[in-house]
Amino acid sequence: VASTPNNLLATIVVISTMAAAILLRPCHGFQHQLGAVSRVARSGVSPSYSLRIRRADGASQLVALQYNTRSFSRLYSSSSDDNSSEKARILFLGTPDVAATSLKTIYEQSQSPDSQYEVVGVVTQPPKRRKRRGKEIPSPVGLVAEELGIYTLCPEKARDAEFLDELENEVRPDLCITAAYGHYLPKRFLALPKFGTLNIHPSLLPRWRGASPVQRSLEAGDNPVGVSVLFTVSKMDAGPIVAQESLEIDENEQATTLLPTLFDIGTKSLIDALPKVIKGDITMDSATVQDESLVAEASMIDSAEGQLWPTKMSAQECHNRVRGFSMWPGTFLYFQVGDDESNDPVKVKVVETRVLEETAEPTNVIEIGPKKKDGLRLVCSDGSVLEMLKVQPATRNVMDAKSFVNGLQGNSVRWLSGLDE
Repeated sequence: VASTPNNLLATIVVISTMAAAILLRPCHGFQHQLGAVSRVARSGVSPSYSLRIRRADGASQLVALQYNTRSFSRLYSSSSDDNSSEKARILFLGTPDVAATSLKTIYEQSQSPDSQYEVVGVVTQPPKRRKRRGKEIPSPVGLVAEELGIYTLCPEKARDAEFLDELENEVRPDLCITAAYGHYLPKRFLALPKFGTLNIHPSLLPRWRGASPVQRSLEAGDNPVGVSVLFTVSKMDAGPIVAQESLEIDENEQATTLLPTLFDIGTKSLIDALPKVIKGDITMDSATVQDESLVAEASMIDSAEGQLWPTKMSAQECHNRVRGFSMWPGTFLYFQVGDDESNDPVKVKVVETRVLEETAEPTNVIEIGPKKKDGLRLVCSDGSVLEMLKVQPATRNVMDAKSFVNGLQGNSVRWLSGLDE
């Protein structure tokens, strides 16, 4: 389409008519033959389109337009004869908050004048309803991509043929970056970018390959922990390592705070490595091969694993599980309140703990410590003592130990074993 003002205006009018006439789900691919017009799949509710126009000087230009009832906004433009054409084209894949922060950091770095790359697209999981009849809400990465005006795709699965066609024909990435995307990447996807696909993985690989690396490393009591940047291959988290950083942590550090820290470190390591990857100094062949004899699997967590078993676990093991499962599924115990054994057990979430150096005679009686800020003391079968600083009884808010004891109104409390065993 020639880029004269009249032709461009006419094309915009046609696109606006299409958008108003066709009800499209957000983040689902749509293509229409109008010169070279294709939908820019967005994570928001407003349909968006990309338009490739032919300028008077013969150069082509790709313009993305967002349609809504108020206005069109130009999201991004990449010209075939400007400086951006010399930059590596990066496609970012991610879903949760930690990945959204990584996307922001990488995008901001790409805006520096001497950057060797540009972020040309984002892939994230489709919007989801938080409530049964609620509005579909984009993922955190989808929201950031919309804020930054980045071409976004939300396939149901990364193996979807239409999605892969879109990447191959429209996005044409030179390098892909994944950060907690959440879907398996097929061989066809991995074959697309000439520089490969880099992944930010929050563990010291090859230890803790799999879905729950931070949770499993804390549960195991690892210190130091760390983060790896690696090339993605078909086997999960088994690709050669580009960069790796270790981190000494506090004995009470929880996954809730550790995960964002590791992704921040990993993102910085990835950004530092990008120029060498783009230049070809770091490749799949030159990166560090993982030692298969040191592999530990970070299996997906089952909600039933959240129950603590003082009869089977030491105070340190209970504490490490509380730390590791702080995001999900959390950890819990069953309490019996009062001396009447006919009272229904109370399920209590254990939110924050610490391990005391002292030991005590094993008992199922839970008592608060003598000092002002002491917690609820639970003695495990081996005599080790776990102090519960914050708890959350079912249907109640999180509270400190003193508030919990005040609510007992003088009743005793014991932990129960055998439930759900």
